Amino acid sequence: MDNIKIAATERSPELDFNFETNTFSLKGESYPEDVTDFFGNALKSLESHLEGLDGATIKFTFELIYFNSSSAKILMSLFDMLEETAEEGNTINIEWIYEADDDNMEELGEEFGEDLESANFKMKAIEG
Repeated sequence: MDNIKIAATERSPELDFNFETNTFSLKGESYPEDVTDFFGNALKSLESHLEGLDGATIKFTFELIYFNSSSAKILMSLFDMLEETAEEGNTINIEWIYEADDDNMEELGEEFGEDLESANFKMKAIEG
């Protein structure tokens, strides 16, 4: 499967999916005009990739500054996908990076992390 790298724009995050190394990241702001159009193919590719894994280690990094409600729905489905993959015997390491003074992103990260039982979830504060 080909890796997917999409540069960040004013409205969409950098998306970097490296299927060879099982490292994935979203970074920046996420409020694209059409969330399905932006994330659709990448998430389908990710889902296909994850379904074929057995005993793999996956690292997914989220470093978002802002996202809208449509992007939040995408993130929820992404977390569900990662949790299912962990339940199937894979090691999922998720890192939620947020600026130390951004209480909102910290709270959102905590909420996402609370729903995970099988995936490893780590919060990381950085100086803005």
